[in-house]
Amino acid sequence: MKFLFLALALTLCSVSLSARDQVISEQQLPAAAKTFVKQYFKNRTVSLAKKDVDFGSTTYDVVLNSGTKIEFNNKGEWKEVDCAPAAVPSALIPSAIASYVKANYANCKIVKIERDRSGFDIELSNDVDLRFDKQGKFIRVDD
Repeated sequence: MKFLFLALALTLCSVSLSARDQVISEQQLPAAAKTFVKQYFKNRTVSLAKKDVDFGSTTYDVVLNSGTKIEFNNKGEWKEVDCAPAAVPSALIPSAIASYVKANYANCKIVKIERDRSGFDIELSNDVDLRFDKQGKFIRVDD
């Protein structure tokens, strides 16, 4: 019984140590993240910046005064930009994806973009989610 309790206590302790959220100042963001915000969101200010350390992985979450949410990796490269209900800045959208959306969803705007190693997830203003590969080639509609 003592061993079970000790194992449970150690597990809980390691989980609490591995997942840390810390509010930080805008100046504490990686340089690339600060440059990104200034470049694509010139007229917006950072309302909240957070550093998330989870199992050795660090990410940064930023909320702008407009409500836009941006997630950056540990190097300050954007992973996700959520501007809903406003449109994601067009300069962030790969041209192949922008062309596909314009041709197939002309009355919709891209309100969220997320990128990972294999491609992009796009959310449109009509709540349709689209998946694209790294080159911007359409793969599927996601649920």
